[in-house]
Amino acid sequence: MQNGCVIWYLTLRGIEYAECIQPIALPRGDLSALGVKYRRIPVLSMGRDIYCDTRLILEKLEKKFPSGALGASQPDQKAVEKLLEKWIIDGGIFSRTSQVLPLEMPLFSDPNFVKDREDYIGRSFTKEDYVKGRPEALAHLREAFQLLESTLLADGRNWVLNTPKVSLADIEAIWPFHWLSGLEGALPPSLFGKEAFPKVYAWIERFSATVKAAEDSMPKVTNLEGAEAIKSITQADFVEPGGDVDEQDPLALTKGQEVESWPTDSGSNHRDRGQLIALTRQEVVLKTQAKVGGADVHIHHPRTNFRIQPVNSDNESKL
Repeated sequence: MQNGCVIWYLTLRGIEYAECIQPIALPRGDLSALGVKYRRIPVLSMGRDIYCDTRLILEKLEKKFPSGALGASQPDQKAVEKLLEKWIIDGGIFSRTSQVLPLEMPLFSDPNFVKDREDYIGRSFTKEDYVKGRPEALAHLREAFQLLESTLLADGRNWVLNTPKVSLADIEAIWPFHWLSGLEGALPPSLFGKEAFPKVYAWIERFSATVKAAEDSMPKVTNLEGAEAIKSITQADFVEPGGDVDEQDPLALTKGQEVESWPTDSGSNHRDRGQLIALTRQEVVLKTQAKVGGADVHIHHPRTNFRIQPVNSDNESKL
């Protein structure tokens, strides 16, 4: 559903884009053809720069299209925006969301999907496990609903930062609640009804209506087949310069060094490898080659919840 965050952002900003829909489970041949091993979606390409992780994608879009950006401008609001992002992802809301999926979903009976999810999350993904973990997850999510109802939305404001229009903070905070409220069988009405959380549901409805209005005013999204997307990306220019490697970074890596980078919270079995061309406090950039056409591409990862390690002469990451 984090894919929805990027689509919402592009829609609310009126930024035209093309999309290439990927399978819900591996393999994803289009990404592999581009030399990308990162297994989570969405992935955003601007030219031959390929951005992984929704949080980095939104940050890059804010910088690439600064006029009309949705991000907060005041330091205190920036802090709330960032804390909401971390609460949702690092504070357990995201992981709990996946634990309340309706057990009647056909995907639970698909052995290939179950195996794929176990590779993704690094633990068992069976109906039995979900039955055991569901009550605890529901308790955690009910507390999250209550937090929003009784704090940020308590005064009846339209948007979480009390802004005149929807902001990036709303996108960062709303997506798990928006998704679950529309997923039949996920949230028991006796615990999560509109009577219990009227302000949260009003926020969700207001957000949906705002996105729908923006969508209706946008040109139709271009849908690309895999081969079209690969050709478009590999024949484009880079949109960012190579960058520099922070000499003060604790990892003590050097520009041009071969490294691997991968997420540590999920999808950790899939590592991107390439030459290190940029390393900042927020981002690591690797240069690798597309398998189709052989063009260089730059893969961008955030630093948060990602590990970077040099590759030794035996082509294995140093432990």
